[in-house]
Amino acid sequence: CNDDGLFERKTSNSSGDFNHFPGDPEFGDIIQRAEQAIEGGVFPERISQGSSGSYFVKDSKGKILGVFKPKSEEPYGHLNPKWTKYFHKLCCPCCFGRGCLIPNQGYLSEVAASLVDTRLGLGVVPKTKAVYLVSETFHYNTIDRAKSRGKKYALEMVPKVGRHFHRVGLPPKLGSFQLFVEGYHEADYWLRRFEAEPLPENIRKQLQSQFERLVILDYVIRNTDRGNDNWLIKYEKPGEGEGEKAIQIAAIDNGLAFPFKHPDEWRAYPFHWACLPQAKVPFSQETRELVLSRLSDMNFVQDLCEDLYELFMADKGFDKTMFERQMSVMRGQILNLSQALKDNKTPIQLVQMVVTLGTAFTQTFHCKRPFFSSW
Repeated sequence: CNDDGLFERKTSNSSGDFNHFPGDPEFGDIIQRAEQAIEGGVFPERISQGSSGSYFVKDSKGKILGVFKPKSEEPYGHLNPKWTKYFHKLCCPCCFGRGCLIPNQGYLSEVAASLVDTRLGLGVVPKTKAVYLVSETFHYNTIDRAKSRGKKYALEMVPKVGRHFHRVGLPPKLGSFQLFVEGYHEADYWLRRFEAEPLPENIRKQLQSQFERLVILDYVIRNTDRGNDNWLIKYEKPGEGEGEKAIQIAAIDNGLAFPFKHPDEWRAYPFHWACLPQAKVPFSQETRELVLSRLSDMNFVQDLCEDLYELFMADKGFDKTMFERQMSVMRGQILNLSQALKDNKTPIQLVQMVVTLGTAFTQTFHCKRPFFSSW
């Protein structure tokens, strides 16, 4: 893997030979600790929530290092351990998946969202890269497990034969690995608290700034799955924390982004943050200064598309035509966002804008009455 989470396929007997991060030794060290923990019997723990196989990966002391989401265990992957999605596909094919997304690209979307976050300097997506990991607790089919047991037995009984095996253990799984963030709660938790206990003005401005970065990320990548349960807030009252920022946002669960067309109106997949009071506040000068010069620079946008191309093309199922359609949508989003920032618009006005490229389409949202009124 290189600095941006891009990956390359190698012949290997363990996941460790697949993972190389020469430009990011800190991340590489974390992955190495995870591999050592697995070898020592501290296996990744499957997360019960969600519709796919995702895992808390730990170090040798049991501390959570990150969340691993294997490609083969995505909602419609062939080894998804959550049987509900299988029956969804079998019994309700007309409602199968999101028609605007390329199936089984969730791990790429997770890594790509981190790349976009880094390029724009937003700092709201925990670092995410593509890695290979292998663990007994991952979901493998019966054949893979039988082969692994047979080869281990042969290696023990006939070492000379066993040494010629390409791989003895279970096959490594490719997926996204997102660093775990500590001290955060789901947005709903803090939003309700802030409604009852309004923030000091300086902290409210910090939250507004962080919120605008979340909006920019989601709009650029056209996230189709952003509710108030899959972005997080960390709040430390003044004097309690050690960091410069009292409040920070973490945008997790970015696996359903980068559509190749805009969602159909009957399933619009709205940005649920558009219902929040902060969505009615114009983008701040701080936010405009952070991203507008980059978004308005077509060379920057082209470089971003090329970086994403390097990432997506490494996938076995890569389709250049579909990728170009994905980039067409993203470019349209960027043009709209640039104009909204120049015109001093609010996030809610942004999502109501007509898409600049492609067919005319108004991004709509349907929101319930918010449970909070002001911050």
